[in-house]
Amino acid sequence: MRPSENVLDPTLTPAVVPVPRPVDQALRYLSMSANHGRLWIGMAAGLAFTGRRGRRAAVRGMASLGAASLVSNAVIKPVVGRRRPDIERTSFGRRVTKAPWTSSFPSGHAASAAAFTTGASMEFPAAAALLVPLGAAVAYSRVHVGVHHRSDVWAGAAVGVGMAVLGRTLWPVKPRGPALMAAGDAPTLPHGAGLTVVVNKESGGAHGAGRSIARALPEATIIEWDPQTDLEAAVGDDALALGVAGGDGTVATVAQIAHRRQLPLAVFPAGTLNHFAKALGLDTDGHTVAAIETGQAGMVDLATIDGTAFLNTASLGGYPQMVNRRDRYSHEMGKWPATAYALVRTLRHEKPIDLEINGTRLPVWVVFIGNGRYVPRGLAPSWREQLAGGVLDVQYLRADRRLSRTRAVLFSMIGIVERTSVYGSMESARVSIRSHSGAKPAAHDGEVTDPVESLELEITDRRLTVYRG
Repeated sequence: MRPSENVLDPTLTPAVVPVPRPVDQALRYLSMSANHGRLWIGMAAGLAFTGRRGRRAAVRGMASLGAASLVSNAVIKPVVGRRRPDIERTSFGRRVTKAPWTSSFPSGHAASAAAFTTGASMEFPAAAALLVPLGAAVAYSRVHVGVHHRSDVWAGAAVGVGMAVLGRTLWPVKPRGPALMAAGDAPTLPHGAGLTVVVNKESGGAHGAGRSIARALPEATIIEWDPQTDLEAAVGDDALALGVAGGDGTVATVAQIAHRRQLPLAVFPAGTLNHFAKALGLDTDGHTVAAIETGQAGMVDLATIDGTAFLNTASLGGYPQMVNRRDRYSHEMGKWPATAYALVRTLRHEKPIDLEINGTRLPVWVVFIGNGRYVPRGLAPSWREQLAGGVLDVQYLRADRRLSRTRAVLFSMIGIVERTSVYGSMESARVSIRSHSGAKPAAHDGEVTDPVESLELEITDRRLTVYRG
């Protein structure tokens, strides 16, 4: 009778499958989770939820990862063509389910891990405590599971770090803390005694700021200012210092009064963007209150455009529209792609302006003037490292170069437009601009002027004293 299929042959010994150790399972799962960058995409999403610095870290980390992956997988691997280790020499419990077939050198996983970790840590150093061990574990796991030689991992890590460092030269890391200032003295004002604070009632970000400041500084004088009224008359003559809560345009208006009266200025970050307050290291009202009560101060340059003060930037042409579009999309697309997209949208509707800048005549698309030298250089300047450098930073996009718009967009996408002939810049304490294309409006610190045919911009001879973080 034929034996039943359910009866085992007693002469056969079943194969013994070893049970993987927990550490082997963990490293195998970790290695597989990093396939196609999935692990780092998840880490980027987590960083994005921690705030503005986390979002910057996520964008820089993913940009660095993309560059490192491209270089290692599309450039180096096809050239080297190294065979992977013999998978049979790795114990069964450590092996991945499916061994990769591409060139072994360098390790793409190690390159991606090092690139993301280095790039994100540049923007968010506190995250390095988590990212560095995780990245190192991913890199080691490729050797542990038997798909890479040690030299593959070291080379991949070098590629990843190199791409992150190269990215930093194209897109500088925004420094933490206040920008550099000249030394300055300001009186200590316990509980705000002697301080007069101007609150712009029409500034959306300043809603409720007056009550908040009054609670923190009960002896301060709070003026709820209507921009339609004369501010100079509203501010009394007995103040020891002036404060301001509102947008950058309001801050510049009060700064001009403080400068004329030789009073220190205290800025409360109550506007939409608060560029100047952030440059001073004042991220919250609490920072400003602490500076007032301790007398921590510095001195900064005050710039003027046709006699009106501005603290941050001025511009002509389509630059204001381009910046608005860039800021709107930068969190979704990244800095350089958003700049390129904003530039395309802006240049489609703008015509070149025939300008004469300090005696040099040329057609330009957009002109940016900063109170101090802004970085990154190019069409996406974001911050200043120095607030008392004594120069106006003029950057512009030339319209007299062949395919200037196309070249500007393409090079903006990779962050090197400032290295091309379509970009121009100059630094000077005084700048004269004359339009040969008729009267044009200018913008400064969010305010738009009436159209004019000429502009005079300069750094004032005397610096402004400010409370700083």
